[in-house]
Amino acid sequence: MSGQDKYNQGGKQRSFGRKASKKRADFEQNHGPENLSGGLTDETFKNRNYSKHQGASEPLTLFVSKQVDPETAKYFSEIANVIEGTDIDFEERSAICGNALEETRGKEVELATDYIISHTLQTLLDGCSVDHLCGFLRSCSKEFPRISMDRSGSHVAETALKSLALHLQDNETHSLIEETLTTICEVIVVNPIDVMCNCHGSHVLRSLLCLCKGVPLDSSEFHATKSSTVLAERLNFRPPQTDRNDSQHFLQGLPDLLKFLVSEMLNAARKNIATLQIDQYSSLTALKLLVGHEEVLLHIIPILLGCQKENVVEGNLIEIAVVKNLMSLTKETSFSHLMEVILEVSPDTLYNELFTKVFKNSLFEMSSHPCGNFVIQALISHARSESHLLRFMFILDSLHNLCRLSYELQIMDLIWEELGTKFKDLLGMGRSGVIGSVIATSQRFHTHEHKCCQALAAAVSTGNESSKSVVPRILFLDNYFWHGDKSNWNWPNGAKMNVVGSLILQSIFKLPSEFIQAYVTSITSLEADHLLEASKDTRGARVIEAFLSSNASGKLKRKLVVKLRGHFGELAVHPSGSFTVDKCFSVSNVSLREVIASELLAVQTELSKTKQGPFLMRKLDVDGYAKRPDQWKSRQESKESAYNDFFAAFGPKASKSSRNDKFLSDFRSTSQPETLKEMRKEIDTRLASALAPTSGSQFLAHVSSTKLGMSGHKRPPETAGRSEKFTRHGMDDDVIKSKSNKQKKSKGDDDVHNEKPAKYSDKKEKKRKDGSSKL
Repeated sequence: MSGQDKYNQGGKQRSFGRKASKKRADFEQNHGPENLSGGLTDETFKNRNYSKHQGASEPLTLFVSKQVDPETAKYFSEIANVIEGTDIDFEERSAICGNALEETRGKEVELATDYIISHTLQTLLDGCSVDHLCGFLRSCSKEFPRISMDRSGSHVAETALKSLALHLQDNETHSLIEETLTTICEVIVVNPIDVMCNCHGSHVLRSLLCLCKGVPLDSSEFHATKSSTVLAERLNFRPPQTDRNDSQHFLQGLPDLLKFLVSEMLNAARKNIATLQIDQYSSLTALKLLVGHEEVLLHIIPILLGCQKENVVEGNLIEIAVVKNLMSLTKETSFSHLMEVILEVSPDTLYNELFTKVFKNSLFEMSSHPCGNFVIQALISHARSESHLLRFMFILDSLHNLCRLSYELQIMDLIWEELGTKFKDLLGMGRSGVIGSVIATSQRFHTHEHKCCQALAAAVSTGNESSKSVVPRILFLDNYFWHGDKSNWNWPNGAKMNVVGSLILQSIFKLPSEFIQAYVTSITSLEADHLLEASKDTRGARVIEAFLSSNASGKLKRKLVVKLRGHFGELAVHPSGSFTVDKCFSVSNVSLREVIASELLAVQTELSKTKQGPFLMRKLDVDGYAKRPDQWKSRQESKESAYNDFFAAFGPKASKSSRNDKFLSDFRSTSQPETLKEMRKEIDTRLASALAPTSGSQFLAHVSSTKLGMSGHKRPPETAGRSEKFTRHGMDDDVIKSKSNKQKKSKGDDDVHNEKPAKYSDKKEKKRKDGSSKL
């Protein structure tokens, strides 16, 4: 099994869902009266497996819950029928819910931990006023940890917190809610380890932390991040959560209470830190909520790592005595998750100490471990800017002095020194995620990119064979490395392509073309049937799209597109292949575009029934091709001519000399790729609107000028003596008027490129002052 599957294993699967059954008799028969109230039992703790590293800790408190008396149970059963069985207006519903909550005074624990009544209690907390909601929480605040650790009670606690989150945005009730939550937090911090190490309580605690932060309580970012999301962040396909500006999604929070809760919980649980480090339910991964609070992080992270010193200083945040233990703990499943989060949120000074004191000279050893390799991926992916200095400290035992030497070494130099020659070994062990992280970080820092490409190609090659097999072997990483005779390995028809291998190739094709020649040669050498199979596979299709979006030459891209001739219709109706067809059309010349349109026309009926079909047909204007093929072809030629002329005027100077070999879609700006993408999109929009066919009108046949004066505005109407830059027949008067009006309104817009308007035969030349909009 590949090491990338760690996120799907290690630790018991937890489910917080409950059936909404209200048949008490059936439930009692199946579960027995002893567990009806949801109280913790001895078996809960017999099943808890602690690591050998767990230190001695006080046993968690056991509760014996009381059963609800029949009269109270009957009352809440009637309340449930009233509020759930009939339509009630908001005010009356709120009054009923409030009155019912008053009846819970002194019985909150029994009611909240009852499997049946807890559902009714959740409904009441959803529908009551904020005063009754806070009154309920204050009344049961001393028992809140006990309620939170119960299977049924935890849902009641979370419902109450979610209702509070809705009212927290009201300034009039903000102080009331803050007072209520403060009371609850003060109770929790007295003995936090019980809640933190409980499968139900830890979930409630995360919700409480999210509420204090102002994060939506249903946000997966802070409860449990999917492995696919983590992988996408590490390979630069998604910005890291800590780098994204999500402040607009935050609600009004309680930052002071958040700091108090986290700090006091860790201080109170300090003697049990060994338990928290390896407990699978502990809420320590909620550290993400503290991003931006560097002082707090610098205080609590050393505590989590087992450091004992109260006052730590920069350069000595991590005690040498705990380094060896950290290396051992990192191989534990639960602690490895914690360490990944610590590396993500650590301030720069702390990250540098972790790198140099804990992981330096152990990167390959940790990368080889099933759990440790994920920590190394996080370490590499969250490497700080190469401008930071790494401080190495050496103790001279003979002199008993501390000599601090600073080396201006880039992080990638250190990473490459330990892992650069180990690519083949790591791939053989199934640690492709480590290699993906190295390549992504080299791309982010713009260093060691060529070396990474060469090392990866060498890792999947045997002897002096050609580079034609590089891409297929990376696509089928597991299949290739499990194959006995690698020199005779062939494309495995029908086998699944490797997820990480696909992501690595997508990263490779983002690099400059001079670094990826072996990969370009390999993908353009694929046999037609293999290329077709890859296009129908989601992972393979993304690799092909990445190549077509790379800055490889247009000639090589069209070499690949030609191999798919005769299969564009088949691919278009395929969910993954439709995106490939779109990319193929973008990089093709006019003759190839005509081939693609004709093949899509043949499957038009079938294609229109698919989810992606209508969009693809509109984008490629298949209907226009069916009705007027010649005019469709002329429009494609005009559009391509407009692209090339525009790029000649505003594209990168280094690429102008080679523009005859490439279409505009082949060029990639190294500084502003998104800007050029938006430019092309705007040209498409303007040409589509300006050149749309009308009754008695014709399409633009060609653009004959050698320099296109394109701005963000449509050009004004011109007389018979207009410039020869454009030739147009039969343009509607309405379109001409709308163009003129839009330009007049845009006179005051900011300018990106200034241009001179066309000269009129009956008017003097006028200067435009900053009249073009941003492209």
